[in-house]
Amino acid sequence: MINGEDSRSEMQYHLGLSDRENFRKNYLQPTLAEGLIEMTIPEKPQSSKQRYRLTSRGVNARKI
Repeated sequence: MINGEDSRSEMQYHLGLSDRENFRKNYLQPTLAEGLIEMTIPEKPQSSKQRYRLTSRGVNARKI
């Protein structure tokens, strides 16, 4: 997720992770909670069309 939006499976692929539950628990939830990424459809977190994008905080963290 350099620029733009990725699905959960795309993010997992880029990170080389295969276990969905491990990814959700150890990567996805913490970065959402820290405000580094955000959902594109926050009102429907379980949507099959859900994607994620970096927030401005996430972009700034990448620069470090």
